[in-house]
Amino acid sequence: MTEATASCRREIELEIPAEDVDRTSVVIRRRFADDIKSEVLQSLIPERIEKALEEQKLVPVTRPQVDHVDFPEAGPVKFRAVFEVFPEFALGEYKGLEVTVDAIEVTDDDVAKTLEEMRNRAATFVPVEGRALADGDFAVLKIIGVPASGVPIQAENVLCHIGAEETMEAFNTNLRGAQPGDKKTFEATYPQDYPDPKLGGKTFHYTVDVLGVKEKKLPELNDEFAKDVDAASLEDLRTKIRENLVAARDQRQREQAEQKLIEALIAKHDFPVPEALVEHQQDARLERVVRSLAGQGVDPRAVNVDWVSLRQRQRERAVDDVKAEMLLDKVATAESIDVSEEEFEQQIAHLAGHSGESAQAFRARLTKQGSLDRMKSKLRSDKTLEWLYRNARIQTAAAKESKS
Repeated sequence: MTEATASCRREIELEIPAEDVDRTSVVIRRRFADDIKSEVLQSLIPERIEKALEEQKLVPVTRPQVDHVDFPEAGPVKFRAVFEVFPEFALGEYKGLEVTVDAIEVTDDDVAKTLEEMRNRAATFVPVEGRALADGDFAVLKIIGVPASGVPIQAENVLCHIGAEETMEAFNTNLRGAQPGDKKTFEATYPQDYPDPKLGGKTFHYTVDVLGVKEKKLPELNDEFAKDVDAASLEDLRTKIRENLVAARDQRQREQAEQKLIEALIAKHDFPVPEALVEHQQDARLERVVRSLAGQGVDPRAVNVDWVSLRQRQRERAVDDVKAEMLLDKVATAESIDVSEEEFEQQIAHLAGHSGESAQAFRARLTKQGSLDRMKSKLRSDKTLEWLYRNARIQTAAAKESKS
């Protein structure tokens, strides 16, 4: 370093009075006090909650919510953690439950009715010339319907069964006696409980062009008809129909018995359930309603439904849903019912087949959605319900009446 450069350097030693340091430190601490407290709480509270849960052997159903935080300048920090846990209850009577299911007879009339339905599905519609529409005919129509509010509907080559019970009376009245080439205008008001939610409760102004008249022609009920539906003969077809009806009856009775077994199990056990799980079940039930409407091509947002009220009306059944799940889990534990890896893989393969995916792709999708554990739990519940059914006393209403 040169002499010229060294002569430009200076050093001074200073100090800040203690009172100034204290005063400024207090200001800074006050300014950042909330941030400091927040950092401390975020660091220490979860750790303390986890330790307390472990010490008291508690398993929360919901994430603990923290409130009533007391963070003094000195001394311990106090707070409250609020959460729900699974209820503790003793498993009461569950073996040999007795339930009664409806008696469902399969008769010759049922077989004949099914045969007639099959004939109707195989029917052809034959054009008729030179006469007006009469009851029993099928009108071929071009329809334009305009509601007071909402989206108009338009369709061509619609078949309308004149005089039929399922046909709106406005169509029967205005089209009976009409000829091909006629144009009719009229209004039709649909009842609130009409099967198609898009039409229920609405009034449409219709403009209808009659394009033609057709008659329904049923196939002859003979061996040839039976062969067309993969049966060796008409008698063979009747036998197959009866077998299918019996299988469907048994399935309906089985489902009814299982539902009544769950109801009986719930009736024998009284315990509280976590509100969070009830809320979840209410949401799940509402979601099924929405999916059902969407499956019918109806926009749930366009339906005049009080969704809040509808959700609240699901509460009682949602409580039973939660109780049923807990009781089935308790029975499964008591009877050592579990799902083997082989059973689980078979279920995945079965469901993957229905969805058109490979088992590997289906499993990967469930893993991504976090649904594998729920699926295994559902399979365990199903096995438990099957165990309850095998160990129950199932009676039909007719058999029970005959004993009295």
